[in-house]
Amino acid sequence: MKKHISFGALLVLLTYLLSACHDVNVPITTSLTPDIFPQNTSQFIQASGPPYAALRGNFSLDYWFMQSLSSDEAILPARGGNWYDNQGYRMLHYHDWTKDHGTTNSTWNWLSLVIGTTNQAMSILNTTIPASTPGKAMNLAELRMVRALSYFMMMDLYGNVPIDTTYGDFAPRPNTPRAQVFSFIEREVKASLPNLSRASGQAIYGRANKFTGFALLAKMYLNSEYYTGTKRYNEAIVACDSVINSGLYAIEPRSTYLQMFYPNNGPQMKEFIFAIPYDPAAGGLPGTNSNMYHARYDVPRSETKKFGLPFTPSAPRSTLPEFYTNFKDPNDIRNNQWLTGLQFMNDGVTPVTVTTTKKGYDQFYTGSDGATPYTYQVNLTPDVVLRQDVATYDCGNDEIAWNMGYRNVKFYPDGTSTSRNQNNDVPLFRYSDIILMKAEAILRGGSPTQGQTALSLVNQLRSNRTTSPALTSVTLEDIYAERSREFAWETWHRNDMIRFGKFEGKWGFKTDSDVNKRIFPIPTGAFTVNPALVQNPGY
Repeated sequence: MKKHISFGALLVLLTYLLSACHDVNVPITTSLTPDIFPQNTSQFIQASGPPYAALRGNFSLDYWFMQSLSSDEAILPARGGNWYDNQGYRMLHYHDWTKDHGTTNSTWNWLSLVIGTTNQAMSILNTTIPASTPGKAMNLAELRMVRALSYFMMMDLYGNVPIDTTYGDFAPRPNTPRAQVFSFIEREVKASLPNLSRASGQAIYGRANKFTGFALLAKMYLNSEYYTGTKRYNEAIVACDSVINSGLYAIEPRSTYLQMFYPNNGPQMKEFIFAIPYDPAAGGLPGTNSNMYHARYDVPRSETKKFGLPFTPSAPRSTLPEFYTNFKDPNDIRNNQWLTGLQFMNDGVTPVTVTTTKKGYDQFYTGSDGATPYTYQVNLTPDVVLRQDVATYDCGNDEIAWNMGYRNVKFYPDGTSTSRNQNNDVPLFRYSDIILMKAEAILRGGSPTQGQTALSLVNQLRSNRTTSPALTSVTLEDIYAERSREFAWETWHRNDMIRFGKFEGKWGFKTDSDVNKRIFPIPTGAFTVNPALVQNPGY
């Protein structure tokens, strides 16, 4: 059973205080005092609600789009005008986004909101509650980690970003060079580590523990050459070893790999180091989406009954053939996250069929009997073709178009939610990532430790994913393919493509090779709020 962060009455009070902080005439300390709240560890956990609610915010929508639709992992074309959405998804695919791009703006605003909300909460709790109050040091360290994670996402997407840790100081701040942002995040994580919990599982689920800090450091050090120009692979290995040596985590076996992403996933998953909990009944802060809508985007509308959905999904999203080529091993359990080819109901025998007309099946059908009823078995095809109009990124408005592209159902559809908002929690850091990051760091020049080699680490993971024989050698290309299989749909592929030098390649309809596109432009709206900003190169 899941156990999400409990907000309760204390959250209501803190949420009120956070909103009141915008009014300079409301003194914080008149409403929040040590006499009433919070006074113990449990109450501090409840007081963390707004920053964590903000973090949940746009993570599985706007942030997912930025990280996945800009890579070869996913594509979201229009179909008969549906989902063109002011060419926002087209721009992410073609890499011709601008500073006015909608998702670029909304993701910047979301991460700014998380940082600002965390600054507010830390200011209230730090200045009002005595240092000796049980739970205060750990809670503030956890909130510091929420802010560090948000700055990491912002640095990864936008490069040179302003740093603001002081609530109430609204002076415009210029961009901080990316290498300095990296150093700031590193200092924040290291300063938090001594006060973070060593616990895992239900006791700390949904909150940052000590190993969330080490996982973030490992991710930063692995990408350090790209972020800062300096290789830090040995430090990445040390950070990975800190997680490995905890003994708290393990690779889920082949039999339960897919269950990690089911609607009932949660603290029982042995790989989850830090996950973002989703619950249709739990909202987010105003101005955020706070929805986990994967089934809406990924399940073909023809398979509504198969998955027992109480709504009809739109299913505009699929992968590209270039990405799917990583799934070559027929014995790999990770193949089962995909819907491909001829479709059957869950009994594996009954075909999934659709009855339409010949013209409804193929809008370009020219026969005189176009209105004749036509029933066919759904067949998902690998290629995405802009049959209707290339300029508007449109595949067409017929059954052929809606069946283009293999679909990912890793975050298995939640048939219990009438709002389309799923219960599936989304892991940000998993133990398998620690294993593959260490293997990659060794291959890139880091020193092996604990008798582990890149080959032994990769085979350790693969032995829990496939029944095929172990590898006898491993290269960086093998690591890249393994990461593609392991973390599909988990928001890491853009990061991987950049680190492996593949982001400037050609895939789908995209041919742009501009290295400036490794970071996004600072959106127009940000300059209105902060005129001290300077636009990123190339924009």
